[in-house]
Amino acid sequence: MTSKFLRSVLAIAVFSLIFGLAFSAFAQTGSAAPTGAATSPATPAASPTTTATGTGTKLGTINIEQAVVGTNEGQRDFEALRKKLEPKQNELKGQNDELEGLQKQLQTQGEKLNEDARAALVKQIETKKKSFDRAVQDAQEDAQNQQKEIFQRILQKMAPVIVKHAQESGFGMIVDTSNPWPQSPVLWYGEGGDITKAVVDVYNAQSGVPAPAATGAAAKPAAPKPAAPKPAAPKSTEPPK
Repeated sequence: MTSKFLRSVLAIAVFSLIFGLAFSAFAQTGSAAPTGAATSPATPAASPTTTATGTGTKLGTINIEQAVVGTNEGQRDFEALRKKLEPKQNELKGQNDELEGLQKQLQTQGEKLNEDARAALVKQIETKKKSFDRAVQDAQEDAQNQQKEIFQRILQKMAPVIVKHAQESGFGMIVDTSNPWPQSPVLWYGEGGDITKAVVDVYNAQSGVPAPAATGAAAKPAAPKPAAPKPAAPKSTEPPK
């Protein structure tokens, strides 16, 4: 059984995993997504509504998730958020380790303790577990809210760039391919009409935010698992029968 701490790490770090994978695909292909059905996870913030109507005849696509994360600004801000959340992750890991230590103590010494001492230890574990669960929930909500704020802020500034580029390129409609079918109506699409990279390039030029420094790890696909250690699953605090 996966420990509660591991689940919390997955939730807190979900933005870095999702967006890391998304940007790796973007960097490797040089475009928004591979030919075929979209494979990116759900967009964490609703796209702004635009009222501009295209006058062209072409149908284009854009992967909003990869566009936002592919910008220099997105890479900078999401990396800053990841570093900002590290102390909280370490704090939660410390609480989880403490819980596991108490549970191990109960398992190994429970039969040797008198009734009052054993009851006190069980009560201590239950109290710390409730506190830990609340801390995990608060950390998850805080991380998700900050992730959405960054995403929406960039997306609001990117919307007019998308519209302008689409109009100048003769597109009559642009559809978002962030979500895979059947979550979105897009069953299949080719790369020819994808404008994600073009929009990212224009946005980067307008924003003035420099590209992040290249590293050896940056050229490799993101690992499909969190870098945080995987602690042992917490065991039951109930006395043995």
